[in-house]
Amino acid sequence: MHRAPQPALGRAGDERGDVAERGDAAHGVGILGPTEGDHADREGGMGRMLEPQEIFAEVAAALGPKALSKKKVLITAGPTYEPIDTVRGVTNQSSGKMGYAVAQAAVEAGAQVTLVSGATALAAPPGVERVDVTTASDMHKAVMARAKQADVFISVAAVADYRPVDPKPHKIKRGNGNLKLELAPNPDILGEVAALPKGPFCVGFAAETEDLKANAQAKRKKKGIPLLAANLAHETFGKDTNALTLFDEDGMHELPLAPKIVLARQLVAHIAKMLPRR
Repeated sequence: MHRAPQPALGRAGDERGDVAERGDAAHGVGILGPTEGDHADREGGMGRMLEPQEIFAEVAAALGPKALSKKKVLITAGPTYEPIDTVRGVTNQSSGKMGYAVAQAAVEAGAQVTLVSGATALAAPPGVERVDVTTASDMHKAVMARAKQADVFISVAAVADYRPVDPKPHKIKRGNGNLKLELAPNPDILGEVAALPKGPFCVGFAAETEDLKANAQAKRKKKGIPLLAANLAHETFGKDTNALTLFDEDGMHELPLAPKIVLARQLVAHIAKMLPRR
């Protein structure tokens, strides 16, 4: 264990860099913290030690069973961006935090993870191969090029359902009347992967605003997938916590409000238990 540095040192990164030189993920050494918060010297900022329960959770995950050992897991995360012109576009409020947490949990479970990500402010978890994309079409191409080699596909990304038909190569100038925007449907990435012969075990996500149970069950049936995780969009976008309801052939499974990494680990454990049924 290495003490957390004071904020000035934390900002400089001297002690964390010193620790990093002694070992990294490739050598089986992980670094926990520091994080931001108040300090004994009353100076806030980066440099606070993680709370004991946070350290316990991280160590437990690191030493836990590798339920997805030797499995190739393909995950999508974040929003897509569909250009209207060179400066405007259609997107959503997804931060990517849930998808990145699922990627981290899958790596912890021993999987080989590829993360196809829309634009986010997040760093890929250690050990994860990240493929950056912008539009839904970009994400579709990246996923379909890798889906047949995957054992598990987890579709967490908030993919735009529609895109502008005729994006302009210049900024659209303001006029006096209404602006009409024609939209066309984007590819159904999850549906196409689920329809692949001998394709991966598919897990979908549904961000709903109402009638969560009915809408989630309908989506799982329509996509023809074994497992779907549903949440309320306004309670998850941009936040560090979430609550999930899992829908599978056995019914509903509630995962109560918790940090997203905790839910991600619970989801990965649930997936691992379902895999032998295939």
